[in-house]
Formats: sequence, structure tokens, C-alpha cells
Amino acid sequence: MTTNVMACIDGSSHAGAVCDFASWASLRLDAPLTFIHVLDKTRQPGLADLSGTIGLGTQEHLLEELASLDEKRSRLAKEQGRQMLDAALARAIKDGVNEPSSLQRHGELVETLVEFEPRIRLLVLGRYGEDSGSPFAHLGSHVEQVIRAVHSQVLITLGEFKAPQHIMLAFDGSATTRKAVEILAQSPLFKGLTCHLVLVGADTDDHREQLNWAKTTLEAAGIDAPATIIAGEVEKVLGQYQQDNHIDMMVVGAYGHSRIRQWLVGSTTTTMISTARVPLLILR
Repeated sequence: MTTNVMACIDGSSHAGAVCDFASWASLRLDAPLTFIHVLDKTRQPGLADLSGTIGLGTQEHLLEELASLDEKRSRLAKEQGRQMLDAALARAIKDGVNEPSSLQRHGELVETLVEFEPRIRLLVLGRYGEDSGSPFAHLGSHVEQVIRAVHSQVLITLGEFKAPQHIMLAFDGSATTRKAVEILAQSPLFKGLTCHLVLVGADTDDHREQLNWAKTTLEAAGIDAPATIIAGEVEKVLGQYQQDNHIDMMVVGAYGHSRIRQWLVGSTTTTMISTARVPLLILR
């Protein structure tokens, strides 16, 4: 089965960046690009239940009008989504993507993405949806739920598109981050980029050995990999390093999916998602 770069499109201010990052990834991975818009029924206002209202018979005309408005609202939402998808397709073609495709579905976003998961190589979505006010608001529930539920790699965008040149991997020597290094080394998405390896902790022989392995693995794949060990609090260190070194994208390995942990998001990963000022790539 062919796997695609799949990008979630909505009416938020981040939709343009989602389109451009998805196009960038599609071209670098040489993978088909599909845009998807989900008409989430859980967010659509429904008709009030007036069956127990006194004098219901006198309000039949109102119920009919409400039903008509509800139908019209659904049609308009579908048409708006269709227009957003058409705009995304045109933007991707302008970016150089060959024959991007689109899908529109009714349902719940997370369930829909889980259904399409076997076809997803990389999922791209904006950190905030169309209901978000501030670009630095709290982590949207949909983003968090998607990360928990979908086992594909996820690219979370924000702000305007800028083709990444310097990425950063938060490395700690664990099996998860070692796997992340191997993914980075094997993926054409990162060829020609500089990958900064940052280990937050004490400068010990063991940490140096772990970091040297990661550096050597990436350099053998043709990826420039400056590596450093910095003591301090993980979130503060990573955030400061990102600012000081003009990092364009942060990369983290995802948390495990045991029965217990599938309901939880690792605190470091969650904090990075909610506070990062650059796109964040979560690897599986």
C-alpha cells in the first residue's frame, strides 16, 4: 500500500503553513500528498430538544425553520471545506507537488485519522485549530488526542512556512531517542540538513559515549550533526538552545504506547509541543 503525506486542513490561520510544510515533506520524501478536511459532528450545533416544551404545537413553524437552518449550515460547512481543499491543492501544485489529492469526511477527527493511519507516512497538522484565538494558547485537545492515537510520524506546524535548514533532536541515550537517530539517518526528509544533538544532563563518560554514537550515525548518513551536553532543566535548556542556534524544527521521539501510557502524554514532550516556537516533528 502506498503511504502518503497527509495534511489536515481547517479554517485556521495556520492552514497556509500546513499546506507548505506538507508540500515540502511530500517533495523531499517523494511521497504522494493528500489533504483532508473533517466535518467534525461533535463541533456542529444541533437542534434543541423542544419535545417537552409547553405549547409545542404553536412552535412547529419554528422547528421547521431550525431544521432548515441546520441543513443549510451543514451544506455551507461542506462547501467551505471543499473550497479550502481546492485552495490547498492549488497551493501545493504551485509549490511543485505533482497531482496532490484531497478528501472530505464527516465524523470525528481523531477517529477519521486512525481509520486512514495505514495510508499515512507523515501526518501534518497545525498546532491550533480554527477555534483557537492566540497563536500561543494552550495545546489544543485535538492535537494531543491525535498524537496519542496515531502511530505515524506527526509534524506539528505553527507560524509561517520556512524550509528547515537546522533541526534539533533532544537526545538522552534512551531506546526511544536512539531509534529517532536511526530514523533521521534513514529518511530523505533530512538529507542536507544540519541536525543539532542536545543531551540535557551531566557531562559524564556514558553520556559522551551515547552522544558520540548518535553523532557518528548521523554523519555516516551525510547529515552534519553538532553535538553538545548541557546541564539544567530539560524544557528551559532545549528552548534556549533553539533560540540561540536558530533552530528551524525540533524533533522528539514519541512516548510509549503501553496500556497505561497510551492515556498519558510524557511531560517533556507535552511541554515542548505547547511551548515550542518552531515546528515540532514527533517520530515513531
